[in-house]
Amino acid sequence: MARNRVALVGIGKIALDQHVPALAASPDWELAATVSRHGSVEGIEGFADIQTMLDKRPDIGTVSLCLPPVPRFHAAQAVLRAGRNLMLEKPPGATLAEVHILRDLAQAQGVSLYATWHSRMAEGVEAARRLLADRVIHEGRITWREDVRKWHPGQDWIFEAGGMGVFDPGINALSILTRILPVPVHLTAADLDFPANRQAPIAARLTFSGGITADFDFRQQGPQTWDMEFKTDQGIVALRMGGNRLEIDGHKAGGDDSIMGEYPALYARMAELLRDNASDVDLSPMVLVADAFTLGRRGIVEPFEF
Repeated sequence: MARNRVALVGIGKIALDQHVPALAASPDWELAATVSRHGSVEGIEGFADIQTMLDKRPDIGTVSLCLPPVPRFHAAQAVLRAGRNLMLEKPPGATLAEVHILRDLAQAQGVSLYATWHSRMAEGVEAARRLLADRVIHEGRITWREDVRKWHPGQDWIFEAGGMGVFDPGINALSILTRILPVPVHLTAADLDFPANRQAPIAARLTFSGGITADFDFRQQGPQTWDMEFKTDQGIVALRMGGNRLEIDGHKAGGDDSIMGEYPALYARMAELLRDNASDVDLSPMVLVADAFTLGRRGIVEPFEF
């Protein structure tokens, strides 16, 4: 069976580290073109702008966007208006309104739209969801701390308006949370720390309904921390390593410490959506982030420089 041709737009660190290897290993996909002002992939035809690629490569039926959130919307509209299927790196847009427009446009054009959440594909997530479905959750604690200099070196856009700051990684935790809980949660309070010279927060502390709290920080040095623990009526269920390791009462119960399986799973899901002529646009993690900015108490902390 012929593989689906896909164009990858925005050839930065995430694209090179995750998307390109996932596509190379996929039985469903062929990386047929790239679009980037700076990056490229050896042996793959490259374009400097997305409209030129769409005009010159009508054989490419799917586009995967890895652009930062703010410039992504206009590129996404161009893809959908050209009648191509569209896959969005998280978060799917800079605002909820943008993604609602894209969802409606995809439906009108009869193409598939996939708003991806790669952390939901981590090894332990589905097993945790099944465990928690039959338990009463008394409280939960999320600790998501990483080093922005390691994961986003020199990427000033992440601290600009619309860049989301610490919510760029924090939304990964929220994507897992909204997948595994048996009942929805809503935000009740937030404290956001903004560097004096930046427009997006570098740390956040969140409180949700159901006794769940979250601690996000972009200043972690040394070992990185991507954990969540839930105290239930039948013991403690924990996800560690970004959702890849499942623990029950402190003992490993499943999963894998590797995170390499997430992006291959995303592309497998996109292939499934194409076969079904369907879309997958779940905005619940992004709603929680928007609510944090709405309810959040703003605090000013020391300036940040890369």
